[in-house]
Amino acid sequence: MSVKFFVGVTLSAFVMACSDGVEIKDQTDSREAHKSETMAQENTANKQQDQNLKFEVFKNDFIEALWKIKPGYALFAGYYKYDDLLVVPNKKHQQENLNFIQATLKSLKSFDLDQLDNNNSSDYFIIKNEMESSIWYINEFRSGEWDPASYNVARAFGLILNTEYKSLDERLKAIAKRLANIPAYYQTAIENITTPTLEHTALAIQQNKGALGVFNKDIPASLEKSSLSENEKTAIKFKLDLAIKAINSYVSWLEDKKEKIADGSARDFRIGAELYEKKFKFDIFSDYTAKESYDKAVEAKKNLHIKMIEITKSLWPKYFSNSAFPEDELLAVKKLIEHLSVKHIDRDGFVNEVKRQIPILQAYINQADLLDMDLSRPLVVRETPEYQRGIAGASVNSPGPYDATANTYYNVTPLDDYTAEQAESYLREYNHWILQILNIHEALPGHYVQLVHANKSPSIIKSIFGNGAMIEGWAVYSERMMLESGYGNQEPELWLMYSKWNMRVVVNTILDYSVQVLGMTKEQGLDLLMNQAFQERTEAEGKWRRATLSQVQLTSYFNGFAEIYEFRESVKKAKGSDFDLKAFHNEFLSFGSAPVPIIKKLMQKKYRIK
Repeated sequence: MSVKFFVGVTLSAFVMACSDGVEIKDQTDSREAHKSETMAQENTANKQQDQNLKFEVFKNDFIEALWKIKPGYALFAGYYKYDDLLVVPNKKHQQENLNFIQATLKSLKSFDLDQLDNNNSSDYFIIKNEMESSIWYINEFRSGEWDPASYNVARAFGLILNTEYKSLDERLKAIAKRLANIPAYYQTAIENITTPTLEHTALAIQQNKGALGVFNKDIPASLEKSSLSENEKTAIKFKLDLAIKAINSYVSWLEDKKEKIADGSARDFRIGAELYEKKFKFDIFSDYTAKESYDKAVEAKKNLHIKMIEITKSLWPKYFSNSAFPEDELLAVKKLIEHLSVKHIDRDGFVNEVKRQIPILQAYINQADLLDMDLSRPLVVRETPEYQRGIAGASVNSPGPYDATANTYYNVTPLDDYTAEQAESYLREYNHWILQILNIHEALPGHYVQLVHANKSPSIIKSIFGNGAMIEGWAVYSERMMLESGYGNQEPELWLMYSKWNMRVVVNTILDYSVQVLGMTKEQGLDLLMNQAFQERTEAEGKWRRATLSQVQLTSYFNGFAEIYEFRESVKKAKGSDFDLKAFHNEFLSFGSAPVPIIKKLMQKKYRIK
């Protein structure tokens, strides 16, 4: 039927007139609806594309501006464009930093979060957290006023000297420009420090004395190897003399200050509940509060004690066949651990034993097919540089994402400065079994492997703003995962020592919160560490010192581990027989060093689980 026969007839009359007319209208409406829906989808897609493209541009501009205002931070990310700049931490620079932060937060508000894809939306929250954290550190935490150890130029100079990102001559010229600012840097440090703690003052003295080796030994030695002219060498030596004088003056000032505040006028190293909760929120980026994490750790400590008692009962006849099992079950655990701990390497062979174990771990991971590794990225085991000593006995320095093929350094502190008694105590702590777990944690498949994966992440934001709880949590998770997979052939002695080691992680959180918030004394802390966590005195003394020098960082191990392990178990339950451990690990590591809650959210969406 032709529509022309109904000219002048109302639409309702037309619709009622015949079924043909109804069919025509329905088809027309359907086409119009489909067309509108398609146009809406295209508009949405265009808006999303536009927002994501703009956000990529914003990130690039943000990062470039960040490196210019924080050239030292850039160096550790492997970005060397501003390697010749040493920032003097004065009021002017602090205001420039605040201006940059406020401008960044204002720019973030211009983006529609609903239009950003997963990668960009997670980057959005990471940048936002980083900027808000920076404001809090500047305006509220104000550690530059009470932590003299926060002023130390040596590590950046050491990095430039030891990383071959350009010729030695060019690196020495960059060093020459940085040297010019060292006197002003340390003079500003003295002006900034108003209420130092005794503990941080002592650490600053130790580390800055260690820093002198970079300037009176390492750089002069490199100068002799260089092709610089004699005039250039002379000019650098002149600047070196001024730098050494500035560092010595800072150390002398600190030593005088330490004597003056020893009368009780020093600031308390404890930061208290309010600052602790805020620092935890920004640094850890967890689904839990600091108090909730502490409570979880207290419960985990109880469960570990139960497990260790069970293992000790099973091993007791093997090692103490002529002795009855003690009524005090924790005393029995401690006695067995002490008995086993005599099996350890000698002090002179400690660093070499670490080197020996690395290829063994590598072979096991490959055989068990646990995750992908890139062995083209070098891992170098070395003695810890002096300017980094004083806090941890083992650590990893990983290259930044811009220089991802550079060496990763596994720093192992030799026992040269220990007395025979201290060395024996330390070696009993890092005995035959625990040294293996330490190497799993620091190297394979712990920090070294995770950070190599992080440098391959498509998100530079997730790589440069590495989340400590994810980084440390992965290293702790890797320990348990290795033993669960069969490393060590389920040897009960290894599981007992692992439980002791894992107890350290749990107790780190309990100790840190108790010291910084609850006012735990040193006597109480050593009792917790030695009698409840079965640590040797040297290790316990070192951990107590660390708890007085840092805040929150010690909680990152347990918090990150707990969140990663709980998430893995939820994925295993959801996937059932389709769960692939290697695929899970590779997927998890592909997000760089992003906070665990962000990784969980992105992976849950992919796996379609809650």
